[in-house]
Amino acid sequence: MLLRISSRTVYQPFALIFLLIWAVASFAAESKHPHLIVTNADIEQMRLALADKGRFHSAFEKEKQRIDRLIKESINVPVPKDGGGGYTHEQHKQNYQAMYTAGMFYQLTQQQKYAEYVRNMLLDYAELYPTLDVHPKRKVKSQNPGKLFWQSLNEAMWLVYTIQAYDLVHDALSAEERQKIEQQLLRPVAIFLSEGQPSTFDKIHNHGTWATAGVGMAGYVLDEPEWVKKALYGLDKSGKAGFIKQLDELFSPQGYYNEGPYYQRFALLPFVTFARAVDRNDPDLKIFQYRDSVLLKAIDTTIQLSYNGLFYPINDAIKSKGIETIELVHGVAAAYAITKDPIYLDIAQQQNRIVLTADGMQVANALDEGSAKPYPFKSVAFGDGRDGDQGALVVMRAEQNGEQALLFKPASQGLGHGHFDKLTWQFYDKGNEIVSDYGAARFLNVEAKFGGRYLPENESFAKQTIAHNTVVVDETSHFDGDVDKGNQHWPRLITFNNNQFGTLAAGSIDSAYPDTRLDRTLALVNLSELKRTIVIDIFTVNGNAPHQFDLPLYYSGQIIDTNFPYQANTTSMHAVGKKNGYQHLWLTASGTPDSGLAKVTWLNENGRFYTVSNLVDGRETFLFAQTGANDPDFNLRNEKTIIRRVADSPRHTFFAVLEPHGEYNPSEEYTLNADSDVSSIQYSKEGSLNLVEVEIAEHRYLIALDTAKTPTSDGFYYNGQSFAMQKGLTVHLLNRQQE
Repeated sequence: MLLRISSRTVYQPFALIFLLIWAVASFAAESKHPHLIVTNADIEQMRLALADKGRFHSAFEKEKQRIDRLIKESINVPVPKDGGGGYTHEQHKQNYQAMYTAGMFYQLTQQQKYAEYVRNMLLDYAELYPTLDVHPKRKVKSQNPGKLFWQSLNEAMWLVYTIQAYDLVHDALSAEERQKIEQQLLRPVAIFLSEGQPSTFDKIHNHGTWATAGVGMAGYVLDEPEWVKKALYGLDKSGKAGFIKQLDELFSPQGYYNEGPYYQRFALLPFVTFARAVDRNDPDLKIFQYRDSVLLKAIDTTIQLSYNGLFYPINDAIKSKGIETIELVHGVAAAYAITKDPIYLDIAQQQNRIVLTADGMQVANALDEGSAKPYPFKSVAFGDGRDGDQGALVVMRAEQNGEQALLFKPASQGLGHGHFDKLTWQFYDKGNEIVSDYGAARFLNVEAKFGGRYLPENESFAKQTIAHNTVVVDETSHFDGDVDKGNQHWPRLITFNNNQFGTLAAGSIDSAYPDTRLDRTLALVNLSELKRTIVIDIFTVNGNAPHQFDLPLYYSGQIIDTNFPYQANTTSMHAVGKKNGYQHLWLTASGTPDSGLAKVTWLNENGRFYTVSNLVDGRETFLFAQTGANDPDFNLRNEKTIIRRVADSPRHTFFAVLEPHGEYNPSEEYTLNADSDVSSIQYSKEGSLNLVEVEIAEHRYLIALDTAKTPTSDGFYYNGQSFAMQKGLTVHLLNRQQE
């Protein structure tokens, strides 16, 4: 504020003192805003950064073109009527994002047109909101409705963005405008999302995170400290709910989020944004140091749970989401600003997106200075549950002729978004998914597909066990498809070891079925002489009575060959089963291989061949199937699987080796090494020690896998010969065939 006093005016001393006091008080009042994610001091630094022609300036200019186009258009605040993806839904979503951006541009440029855009839109919302009942497309059973949106989750997202926009333009508004916007809009929304929906607000779930973040930030801006306390500690302020409780319950000590990577990414924005606001306004809480800096660990873990830029698609995940999403862009910016660790700059470079915040400015400046260092992706077992003892999500990585990753899931249910897929796995190579997972059955925000919500097939197929790469007993899903029961039980991570020979993990669960124990050992093994990796999969099922055991393998690619005969259904097909997901699988072929190695080879779009070599005893039937049965609305993507089936048996061990090999180049018209190089496999087990002898590409290897929780042996005998043993996993080259 500028105070101008005419030199011709004579003031009495008391009048001058009063005027100065008023000016100081007015300046202080004006200086209070913004104070959520950025402060006046931050704004000054950001304005200085814009003077340099670096990344921050470039991001500003790019965003300026977009927001300038928007503010030239007529403001549109429609009466809500559409579900997710519909016109009104998307318009309100665009509105809150535009208000936030325009508010930031007002602060950076001080141009009134940006503040006027936000003011006018807020006033339109203040006229509309008091007239609204709950949304007409609300989902009655599964979650609370919003008013502007079909679910209150989106209403909370609206508030998280809008309250920041209001904070940014607050001082450009008249007292009358602020009164109307606060009393007719912001306060009613905050009360609706808290006292009006206590079950969601106090829920330990991502919906609760968004609600507490929005209401808590509104409390800071509207000077309602009680709202902040309720947001932090629950509606009754006891600490049994609220943001702090969510930090306690939803993250493991390593920063793994209970619902999986997709929802970890989604929840990251309200966690980081509200934490930034808390840090600005209540620094004594040291929110980013809470639980041994669990939020910073969560940001890092979110990055680790990706391959080739995309998040691992477990639970209700949409496969196209990756590290460039805005939630992680904000997260990476915050992580760098707080820690100054240059590895986050490597991820920021890959994201290729700078946010116009103080954190984003620091990232941009550091990138301009060339400070980035390579981000180290690792093999890690991320403990699940608040204490990290509810199983784990295991990531195995290797770099042999390309980057490989294996995801193993002896993890907990993952709340309502969890799938019934204990001990499942996925495999990635040369940038592609090779052994795949369906993820969610949903077309996000595509109105024609069930309003953009989760499709009915999400329940009837995607969540069912047969949709995953794990054992199904008697065509019944794990925990009989009961989410509440699933949330009460989880696998044990028996062992996890990583050394120069590769990575090994083993998990077990005896509660997925009443009388059956499932044990799985997976290893991503380096064969350095061949510059290759192989995957070893050992799945043992032990029951108390005869059962049918099915083990699917969902593969991404086109089948090239098998080494056993099968009967193809070429003129008609029927579903594999009648329920629990089986009703959605067409049976395309079946065969029963003789004892020995049963091989199936497919070609992936990355130009590499993959062969799974299965050790069989002559009792296994191989069912070839694909999705699409009982799907009249064409909701399911076409996915293909090979199901190994054993009938009428109390126990069985499924053993397989997955081998990447060869190259197919349609552009240059050549094919190399299209046939499997595995010529023999022998498997034996002594206690916790699994011994695998495999002959591949004229090399004979002995691979020792020790699944004991704390392996102690430094050696073992095989065929009368002594061998050294490293912790968990060792590879010995027995001999090399002479040409």
